[in-house]
Formats: sequence, C-alpha cells, structure tokens
Amino acid sequence: MTYGSESWGSVMPSRTVGDSPYERVERLASEAAVVIFSVSSCCMCHAAKRLFCGMGVNPTVYELDEDPRGDELQKELMRLLGGGSSVPVVFIGGKLVGALDRVMASHINGTLVPLLKQAGALWL
Repeated sequence: MTYGSESWGSVMPSRTVGDSPYERVERLASEAAVVIFSVSSCCMCHAAKRLFCGMGVNPTVYELDEDPRGDELQKELMRLLGGGSSVPVVFIGGKLVGALDRVMASHINGTLVPLLKQAGALWL
C-alpha cells in the first residue's frame, strides 16, 4: 500500500471477531515473516517501516488507529512489552522482537539480518 511517496509491504486490517486480544496479536504476528503493529501518525512507527523497507524487507503492517478493535490490541501489546511504549511493536518469524529501541539495537549489533534471514524475510 502506498502512503504519499512511501510504499510499505502489506497494510492489513485485523478483522477477526470473537478472539481475545492476545489470540489476535499471536495470530496476526505469525501470519507473515515481519509484522509491525503501528499507528499511522507515529514517527517511530514510520522509522521502523523505513528501516525494514530500506533493507528490502516488506513487512506486514497493522495500523491500530485504523482498526475498530485497535485499542484492545494496543493494550495487549503494551502488556507484552512490559508496560513500555506500545508502538511500533515488531514481530519477526512470529516472535516478539520489541519496540523500535530493540529493533535498532539488533540492527546495530548485527543480529537483525540473521533473524530476518531465518524468518525468510531476507535472502541476501
């Protein structure tokens, strides 16, 4: 999907009704190699999306502010992070990596690329 001149991977609405917020997060996080839970107006979310797209990775992005049940998911994500900032939250290979600080730390220390390769999100 394109936003202005930016193009992210898939931007998906999370529409399943009836499952708990935890079950929804778990299911959505495992549906693609890289999943970002985001808020469309958040600059940190934008930075996370740019990082992955700049690496040649097309993340699946769930914009919580565009989801009718996004507040529930955001609260669940905050719980999973231990109460810290709630977006962006990144999952790679269905596993929680964390917020942008954790993603950037992984990138800087050289562990992000192997995670992406292992998840099948990056081939080179």
